[in-house]
Order: sequence, then structure tokens, then C-alpha cells
Amino acid sequence: MSAFRRLAQWLALVLTLAASPALAASGPPPGFVLSDDAELAFTSPDGAIRLEQYMRDGGAWDVKWQVWARRGGQMTELKPEQGYGAGFRFTSDSQWLVRMQKTGSGAQDLFLYHVENGAFVSAAKQSLSDLAWAYFHSRPDTNNMKLDYHISANLVKGTEEAYRWLGVHWPDNRYLVISLSGEMDKHPKNVAVKGLADWKCRYDLTTGKFDVPKMFAKGNAEALRWEIKR
Repeated sequence: MSAFRRLAQWLALVLTLAASPALAASGPPPGFVLSDDAELAFTSPDGAIRLEQYMRDGGAWDVKWQVWARRGGQMTELKPEQGYGAGFRFTSDSQWLVRMQKTGSGAQDLFLYHVENGAFVSAAKQSLSDLAWAYFHSRPDTNNMKLDYHISANLVKGTEEAYRWLGVHWPDNRYLVISLSGEMDKHPKNVAVKGLADWKCRYDLTTGKFDVPKMFAKGNAEALRWEIKR
């Protein structure tokens, strides 16, 4: 075998190893410890991917959490790094994953991931919650509502069963139902709390678009008028 041919084969092997995610160096950095809380461990319906959450306590309220998806010997971080642990829900085909991320007292964001080349990656440049709020504010019926605190986007349970409990017959692994809530600083003196409560929309995983099915119209109208009087 010529020296040139041996060199070419060696270079091909190096490039193959570099491109292989299964052999790429992965895993949490030093200082992050795997949580032993069983409620923070999740496995995809097909059993192929396990989500592990790691925490680093730097003291003085400097707490960081990372989520890593383990598939065999490969580990992939589900960004972004956050200050709290998170909940997760998969679609039944194990191709989509929603992260329900607490961000503070009464506040929560949603992040959407999709399987590509056997690993979960972010499905959009923005968080799913940011996209849902943008859709909410784009609608004429929301009256440019301004919310100040306890701003929360929630994933309604039922992703694995295509929301059959709602009495619908939507295609499997097609839709996500999101509920939006928040409260206002300014409100009448005779009102203790005012804001938005459980306003629902639907996200289409195929088209990447939102809509509001007619079945949510009445509840959404009430959600826009939500208040608790003193």
C-alpha cells in the first residue's frame, strides 16, 4: 500500500470520527451533579432517549441546571441552561419534546425540540412560549393586553394521546395545546388580582403555525376578563 493511500485512509477515518455524534466528547462540565430526584428524569415513549438533569450550586443563589439527552453512549445538551429543573412531555412517536421550564415564582417558559440524526435539537430560534405570546398579541381580540408578572406558558396535558380527553379526534403527533396566563400591576382598588387566566391556543407541529379552535373561544373570552375582587 502506497504512503499516499495510507494517508488518505487515515484522513478519512479522522473525518468520520469527528463527524460521528456518538463518539463526540459529550456530557455535563465539571461541577454539575446528576439530580437523584426521580421526578426530574424522563424517558421517551420508545425507550431510546433518557433525559438527565444536572445541577451546579455555586453558592450565593448561583444555581445552574443543564438537561442532557442520553441515547446509548451519546449525550446531547438541551439548551438553554436554566436556573431551575424542568418538566418534559414527548409526543407518542418520540420525535417531539416540550420542555416546561420554571423561570421564577409563578412564571414558566416552553421550549420545543425535534429529533434530527437521532438527537434532540431546538426546533425554533425562539422559545415556544415566545412564539405563543407573539401569536396572542397579534390577535385583535386580545386588546393589546399588558401583563407584568406571573407570566406563564403551560403545555396542556395530553400530547401523548393527541388530546383525546378533550373529546377531539386530531391526528396523532400533530398538535400541542398551550395555555397562557399572567397578571397586571394596574387594576381597580376593588380588585385584588386582574390579568389573563388560561387562554388557550393550538400549535401545529407540521406547519409551525398557531390557531384557536372554536372549542376554546368561550373559555378564552372569559380568560381575557379574569379578575378576583376584594
